[in-house]
Amino acid sequence: MMFGWHDGGWGIFWMILSWVVIVAIVALLVRVFAGGWSSPSEGRRDPRQILDDRFARSEISEEEYRDRKRVLDESRR
Repeated sequence: MMFGWHDGGWGIFWMILSWVVIVAIVALLVRVFAGGWSSPSEGRRDPRQILDDRFARSEISEEEYRDRKRVLDESRR
């Protein structure tokens, strides 16, 4: 058999490779159409929002919040 299962293992190799390619394509399509990938700008949050969140969770004091807020406001001008 020239191109069958008994050609030194190449038939099994090509079968496994084809299944890997098919699974990879399906996974890629699912990710793309399910919104799994986002542009880098979508993942970024506003520094002011991060500061507000940290203050709301009591990670920083009111004084530190006001100081950092002032710095952010000055840097936007």
